[in-house]
Amino acid sequence: MAAKKEKITKPNDDEVLLITSGDLRLSANQACWPAQRDMEEKLTAAFAQKGYKLIRAHAYSEQEKHGFISSQRRGMNVFMKIHPGAKLVFATAAWQYSHHVLPGLRSHKGPILTVANWSGQWPGLVGLLNLNGSLIKAGRKFSFIWSRDFTDEFFLNALDEWLRDGKITHDLSHVHALDRKKLPAESARLGAQLARELKHRKAILGVFDEGCMGMYNAIIDDELLNPAGIFKERLSQSALLARMRTVSDAEARGVYDWLVAKGMKFDFGSDPASQLTLDQVLEQCKMYIAALRMGKDFGCDAVGIQYQQGLKDMTPASDLAEGLLNNADRPPVYAEGTQEELYAGGPLVHFNEVDECAGVDALVTNRCWTALGLDPSTTLHDVRWGDHYKGDGLDNFVWVFQISGAAPANHFVNGYAGAKSERQPAMYFPLGGGSLKGVSKPGEVVWSRVFLEGGKLHADLGRATAVSLPAEETERRWRETTSQWPIMHAVLHGVTQNQMMARHRANHLNVAYAPSAESADKALATKAAMLAELGITVHLCGVELPA
Repeated sequence: MAAKKEKITKPNDDEVLLITSGDLRLSANQACWPAQRDMEEKLTAAFAQKGYKLIRAHAYSEQEKHGFISSQRRGMNVFMKIHPGAKLVFATAAWQYSHHVLPGLRSHKGPILTVANWSGQWPGLVGLLNLNGSLIKAGRKFSFIWSRDFTDEFFLNALDEWLRDGKITHDLSHVHALDRKKLPAESARLGAQLARELKHRKAILGVFDEGCMGMYNAIIDDELLNPAGIFKERLSQSALLARMRTVSDAEARGVYDWLVAKGMKFDFGSDPASQLTLDQVLEQCKMYIAALRMGKDFGCDAVGIQYQQGLKDMTPASDLAEGLLNNADRPPVYAEGTQEELYAGGPLVHFNEVDECAGVDALVTNRCWTALGLDPSTTLHDVRWGDHYKGDGLDNFVWVFQISGAAPANHFVNGYAGAKSERQPAMYFPLGGGSLKGVSKPGEVVWSRVFLEGGKLHADLGRATAVSLPAEETERRWRETTSQWPIMHAVLHGVTQNQMMARHRANHLNVAYAPSAESADKALATKAAMLAELGITVHLCGVELPA
């Protein structure tokens, strides 16, 4: 017999319900809870100032020592007790798994507001952008806002608007649809040619388990992907682990020795539970070799390793391997038992955390940059955080772009010689493994994001300059985020801090360098032309096409 449906009372007009989502990993939820609790107290005070009561829709767990929704089923159970017409706030100060709350948010009828604290600590901004991108893909209307302490004028005015109208309007004047007629002739020709070649000699994304960390926005349905000439080879992380076991100790040592000869440093210790060890790094070297061999076996043009769930309990982190795969200059790997070098002369594109949107983006970048004679080394980064910096000739908002180690050494000051590997944080990576850490070199950058909206593929393209900050400012920013990970200091062209947050459709963005502003503009135009020819709707953010 079906359970009797419980009657749910709609909150009073001056009451707003609050929900929050967390990690699947208990250690992460416990570590992040103090920041979440602090944020909720400030947010509650802000609502009280407006005459509203902000009420948690689910309780703090004394047993688990946190108040996050920590699984999809728990999220569904919480939403069963929420009136569908209630005013609802999703608030996060930490990275969170969007699928914990997405089922309930998709069916909720009342106004939804998503909120994050302006902090790089855990980070809520990245969690907010992931949920926002997932809701946009799902076609669910919502509003969103962010703040350092929830007392600033920007936040309070936006909160007034949402409480009054059930929506917030942001400035998106920096976004313009691509007019293909305005593309430079050479870029239009090359981009179209590269698109035709991709559709003729179709490409394969090797997907080592789909749907990492609840990132619904990072999954592209085949029906949308295939018309662009791109297909998935669905691979298992267990097969990757099995293939690692066929790699010899001598082969792994060869990769490590190559890195040491290049000048890369490793921050080794003796306690594997909290420090990096040589054994962990050698396992990562085996993963690098195994990924290249499997990529070759299946004819992959790019690969994505999920790692975070499942594989994290079996082997050290994948990030060092990912950074090596993404670099044009990397340790040579040969087909098993032969002298055939695999993917010689360039990267095997890796899309971190199996973000398929980033994979499509990186694949297109690789084709365009290679055709233009530019270094095709590319990576995705988290849109992690940012702060204004004044001094040393700068007076700008400087973004912190950061990823867990998958950035290629060619992006760093002094390349491998400027790179260091540190043990990944134990609360995320229980078996350790090293990052590929460095500071991105000053230079001209094209940034981009492929995303899903309205049942179609879109892409935002823009320009940035990676800038050099003093060592003490870089260290401060690392302390405010994750010090073990590579970092890019980026000044966006023609896009303010709030415009970027208001528009960006994901927690990730892709970056690639060009040697000059002129070559970066040309690369952007070529990439826009190729994406458009593939049937992807292109938007230019803060930039104009070169004449």
